[in-house]
Amino acid sequence: MKRRSFLLQTVSASLLAAPALAQTGAPEAPEDNPLAAKLVRIRNIPPGQIHVVPRDFALYWTLPDRKDRAIRYRVAIGRDGLYEPGSFRVGAKKEWPSWRPTDEMIEREPHKYKKYEDGMPGGPNNPLGARALYLFTAGGADSMLRIHGTTDTRSIGSRASNGCVRMFNSHVIHLYDQVPIGALAVLHPA
Repeated sequence: MKRRSFLLQTVSASLLAAPALAQTGAPEAPEDNPLAAKLVRIRNIPPGQIHVVPRDFALYWTLPDRKDRAIRYRVAIGRDGLYEPGSFRVGAKKEWPSWRPTDEMIEREPHKYKKYEDGMPGGPNNPLGARALYLFTAGGADSMLRIHGTTDTRSIGSRASNGCVRMFNSHVIHLYDQVPIGALAVLHPA
């Protein structure tokens, strides 16, 4: 299998300590594009988990079959005061999900979100993009946090969302295909 194919087909200790996510050495597949998904070496993180590290604007998916490897995707995270760290479980996954802004979003910015209070069907213009992973609390409740694609690709690498984690659509499609329902997702403190 070619390396590029592997990258295209293929980080929770319960502790929220970002140092455990430190990459060891250089990425295995250096790219000219700093926003490209990359296979990286990691340490001290069990396989089959998602870790979002805000200071790096990165999401790490620890490969289930490679104990010391993860795919690093570049992301956008919640704006100041809207990002919620914690440990969650992927409770649902949807392709081309519909979207409705939360009541808090409508209250905070009615000029922007009031017109969508009845929701928006899934599709290429939907803010959740091509795929969404729905994050649930330990008690099984929907946290209203999502890891999702975006129509605003310029936001990747910044604090731009209303609390969710945004990814390029091509990256979230790849992640969606890898992550099973029930996988641990840790959003590390900003």
